Amino acid sequence: MSSKLRRQAGLTLIELILFIVIVGVALAAVLGVLTMTTKNSADPLRRKQALMIAEGLMEEVRQAKFSFCDPSSNDPEPETVAGTAACALGENWGQEPNTDGRPFDNVNDYVAAANQATSAFDLGGVLSDANGNSLNLPGYRATVTITPQVLNGVGSNGSLADTDVLRIRITVSYDGDQLVLDGYRTRYAPTFH
Repeated sequence: MSSKLRRQAGLTLIELILFIVIVGVALAAVLGVLTMTTKNSADPLRRKQALMIAEGLMEEVRQAKFSFCDPSSNDPEPETVAGTAACALGENWGQEPNTDGRPFDNVNDYVAAANQATSAFDLGGVLSDANGNSLNLPGYRATVTITPQVLNGVGSNGSLADTDVLRIRITVSYDGDQLVLDGYRTRYAPTFH
């Protein structure tokens, strides 16, 4: 037999317990992150759907006419009229009673009054497209607010329907959150040469 001391091999009980605690804490942290990620993974999809709804509705509103005269009136060449005084029927806020529905014939028909959020995109309480077809997206609600603005010295604040610049705000609400999309519409003719 040799008198040399042999080196110990293996682990002590304290080292083993310490290893188990460290691995347990690391595993709990990783599982916590995975749980949070999985639970919130649908949020980007809902937000992206809300953005697509807002962009589609903004496009519909911005493509509507923006004239001083009501497009349903019999004014000859309403695009050349420089103010509401020259119109047979001037534009006002709100939808005309004799219109069938969306898409409306003028930008300001989408709201009942300036600076007032209106659910202009609902048909029977359900979000719908311009043709009246349900979007079949439960949990989403959309409103539009149109506000007269001054933009680079053009336009006027207030509530007049014959201003030259409008700010259009589409708000889509979903799951206790909301997405807001702003756009502008300017009257480029006939007052600007």
